Amino acid sequence: MQIFGLDIGGSGIKGAPVDLDRGDLAEERFKVLTPHPATPDGVADGVKQVVEHYGWTGPVGLTFPGVVTGGSTIRTAANVDKSWIDTDARALFSGRLGGHSVTVVNDADAAGVAEMRFGAGRDRRGTVILLTFGTGIGSALFTDGALVPNTELGHLELHGHDAEKRASSKVKEDEDLSWEHWAHRVQKYLAHVEMLFSPELFIIGGGVSRKAHKFLPHIEGIKAEIVPAQLQNNAGIVGAAMHAAEQDR
Repeated sequence: MQIFGLDIGGSGIKGAPVDLDRGDLAEERFKVLTPHPATPDGVADGVKQVVEHYGWTGPVGLTFPGVVTGGSTIRTAANVDKSWIDTDARALFSGRLGGHSVTVVNDADAAGVAEMRFGAGRDRRGTVILLTFGTGIGSALFTDGALVPNTELGHLELHGHDAEKRASSKVKEDEDLSWEHWAHRVQKYLAHVEMLFSPELFIIGGGVSRKAHKFLPHIEGIKAEIVPAQLQNNAGIVGAAMHAAEQDR
C-alpha cells in the first residue's frame, strides 16, 4: 500500500510516496526550500509543488513543525511565520491541492511513530523519547509504545534560553561549532530531559542522524541508551503517510 507523505520543515519541504508495508520511501524524495517568510500561502505553494512533482492524486499526509490540535489547527509556529497560529491547516492544504484528502500531524510525532514501528524504537517498551535536531528541536514521547502528542521539549529552558536556541543543528551551523563542542551542548540538553522523564531510550533524528558517528561518541554521562534514528531524515515522511493511512480507514 502506498500513501504520499510530506514533511514540512523550517528549511525544506520534502515528500514522496511511501510503501507502508516496508516503512520506506517508494520513490526518491523530492524537496523544495521552505519560503522565507514561511507564511501559510507560501508553504502551501511549496507543498503543491512537491505533490505535483509526482502527479499524485490520492490521500496526502503532512507534518507541521509545531503543535497541531484536532488534526488541523496550528497552535505554535516557532520556526515558521507567526501567521500560522490558529490556521486551519487541513483546509488550507486540501484547497491548495484541489480537494485531496489531507491529514496534518506534528513533525516530530510523525517521525517518532515511524521509528517506533519500523526503526530504532521497534518493540521497545517503557519510556522512549525521539528528538529531531534540525532548524529547531522536535520531540516525540512514548510510554509502552503509546504517543503523548505535541510535547515540544525543544522549548524547555536551558541556561536561560529555549533549548533549541542552544542545541539545534541550525545553531551548530550558525555558530560554526565543532562536532565535539555541539555534542557537549546536546549532552547538557539530554541530561535535562533525562532528569525530567527518565527514559530508557533516546532516539536522535533529523538530518544530523546520518552523521551520528561524529557526535554521539562525545556524549557522556547519560543513563539512557542513545541511538540514531534508523529512518534518519525520512522518518517524518513515513510517519506522515502512516497517519494519513490510519485516518483514511
